[in-house]
Order: sequence, then C-alpha cells, then structure tokens
Amino acid sequence: QVQLVESGGGLVQAGGSLRLSCAASGSILSINAMGWHRQAPGKQREFVTVITSGGTTNYADSIKGRFTISRDNANNTVYLQMNSLKPEDTGVYYCFAQDTLHHWGQGTQVTVSS
Repeated sequence: QVQLVESGGGLVQAGGSLRLSCAASGSILSINAMGWHRQAPGKQREFVTVITSGGTTNYADSIKGRFTISRDNANNTVYLQMNSLKPEDTGVYYCFAQDTLHHWGQGTQVTVSS
C-alpha cells in the first residue's frame, strides 16, 4: 500500500502564493506518477497536474503558467508551487500516486480570498 500525506494548504489573498507538499511512504517503488487534483465547493474533483517518474509534467489549462509541480526523489515527495492564486483556485487539493491503482491523500484546504 501507498500512504500519502499532504501539507501546506491555508488561506491566502488573491495574487499570493502557496506551496503544497505530498510525502509518499509504503510501497513506493512501483509508483510511476504523482500529482494533484482539486475539488471546489459544489463541483466535481478535477485534474490539476501530474509528474511521471521520468519527470514529464502535464498541467490543466486553468493553472498553466501559474503552478509548477516538482519532485524530490530522495524524500519521495512532490511539491506544488502555486503562484498568482485566484479565488477560483479555492478548494481541497488531493495528492495522488499511481501504480496499478490510484492512491489518494486526505486532502488539504486552499482558500484564496478576493
């Protein structure tokens, strides 16, 4: 099993920045990708970004140019640097790790005030 622990959420004003972290533990050798989804109030969970074990990244159009995903392989951690935050970025951000299954973290709240 894979365990994921997120941190770094909080309250920030529009235009500000936050950095989320997601630390993986357990059966991590078979993980081939990690990333983030988010869920805004009253909306479905949506894809945000992913980084593969080879370092390839992909971003949702809504956050391109503002968010950056990176990984620290030594610490089995991925980071999401979020800049120029907007109120519509508000939501619960869920880290995921993919091997033969999709594993999820517990989520961390991000609130962007206008």
